[in-house]
Amino acid sequence: MSELENIAEEVVDGLESQDDLALVKKMQDGRDQIIAEIKKVIVGQEAVIDELLIALFAGGHCLITGVPGLAKTLLIKTVADILQVDFSRIQFTPDLMPADVVGSEIVEEVDGARRLKFVKGPIFTNILLADEINRTPPKTQSSLLEAMEERQVTAAGITHKMSRPFFVLATQNPIELEGTYPLPEAQLDRFMFKIELGYLSEDDEVMVVGNTTQIVDNTVSHPLSGEDILEFQRIARQVPAAQSVIRYAVQIVHASRPTNPNAPDFVKDWVSWGAGIRASQNLVLAGKVRALLRGRYNVSYGDIRALAPAVLRHRVLLNFHAEAERVTTDDVVKRLLETVPEPSSNL
Repeated sequence: MSELENIAEEVVDGLESQDDLALVKKMQDGRDQIIAEIKKVIVGQEAVIDELLIALFAGGHCLITGVPGLAKTLLIKTVADILQVDFSRIQFTPDLMPADVVGSEIVEEVDGARRLKFVKGPIFTNILLADEINRTPPKTQSSLLEAMEERQVTAAGITHKMSRPFFVLATQNPIELEGTYPLPEAQLDRFMFKIELGYLSEDDEVMVVGNTTQIVDNTVSHPLSGEDILEFQRIARQVPAAQSVIRYAVQIVHASRPTNPNAPDFVKDWVSWGAGIRASQNLVLAGKVRALLRGRYNVSYGDIRALAPAVLRHRVLLNFHAEAERVTTDDVVKRLLETVPEPSSNL
């Protein structure tokens, strides 16, 4: 029996019941239904929508980058509306304080006695839109760290659990530097994907202009709920990945580190800091979701390659040499995928 057949058999055994297999089918159908609803509002951007849904089904946060006017905010609001989950939007500005994000304590009087009461901030929601996240200083950006990693917030020594599901979907404008603050590496690493929106094709732009300059009913239906998303996250983690696939993901990440003696020469020339272990974890977990959505019960090398740009582009930090040669992180990731060989396998 081939490794591919072994993995397919293993995943069926790993799913606990026919209900789990039905849940996989619901995930696939739900993805198609969500895309159909998004298409009522958003034109084009098929690859962006696909990556965003993979991240949501895997339980990961997304950093969405694109020039103004490409419907980044509208896309996130539409997804929250479709799922009928709690949604908060924070407009990040230079004067925003951490308390404006996580909340603060106030003094209240009860039966003649005064006591402190914690008033939750907008971060206590299901989908948080951190709009233009790079316009606020690192001190305020860092107020998201604990919530993004541990799904909790600690204030005045007391830990407050977040609602589930919880996603941070942040946007930033890549072309404006004045009045912006680069995201710290620890903040960037919390995002599963960095998704880049590009300009629409001429035909798609004609459709957008036509739709937005007339009265159009953009009411969406609600094929899935937040509880469904939590179930999808659970079922995705039950999908096994072959050791060769996991090793392939780890080898790509290891090759991105200039401190690795076996790193390619172009990495040592262009990269100042490579990706960490979260990159390997995210590659494999997102690969499981991508495989299920495409009707497969095994993670393939193709899944890892397809997701590598979104997982690595914000984790590979380039040096001045690369900037002088106009090398981008996507260029480096492309070279990595060309350089790191796939292990010998049938996957």
